Amino acid sequence: MKKIMVTGVSAGAGKSTFAAELGEKLGLPVHHLDSIYWKPGWIEAEPAEFRAAQEKVTAGESWIIEGNYSDSFDIRFAKADTFIYLELPLRVCLYRVLKRWLTNIGNTRPDMAEGCPEKMDLEFLKFIVTTYAARKVKMRERMRKFQEVRPENQIIFLGNKKQINGFLKSIAH
Repeated sequence: MKKIMVTGVSAGAGKSTFAAELGEKLGLPVHHLDSIYWKPGWIEAEPAEFRAAQEKVTAGESWIIEGNYSDSFDIRFAKADTFIYLELPLRVCLYRVLKRWLTNIGNTRPDMAEGCPEKMDLEFLKFIVTTYAARKVKMRERMRKFQEVRPENQIIFLGNKKQINGFLKSIAH
């Protein structure tokens, strides 16, 4: 477990928090895709720039990369040895997204690019709700392929807070 992808079913699944805690326990650098993708003022990175940044990270001997970003999933998929997937219920994800927004209004989270203060809109909430079921199917298929491509790859499926906390407790510093 030296090259780890942390993914989730949705925003609010806990990917950023989990990755930060795991990185601390394992002594591995953590890279949040949101902080690579977004530029100050919520400007999107160019696709080639975003991919190049991930290629650079995945060239390292050890890392944790947190985030989904389907358009560049192949980069992480090809180099990772561990695929961790967080699949919390939709209601939990929505609650956490709203709580995160209320807690961080006007501030930039540590896992986000500088100059991107927390924001919320109806379009984002609608995206979470309308893509949740399809993402479950898609991510489970990705896990299956990850194992199929290299049988020595490790897959960790965590479906609730108890499983997440138990997994983190099982990791020694």
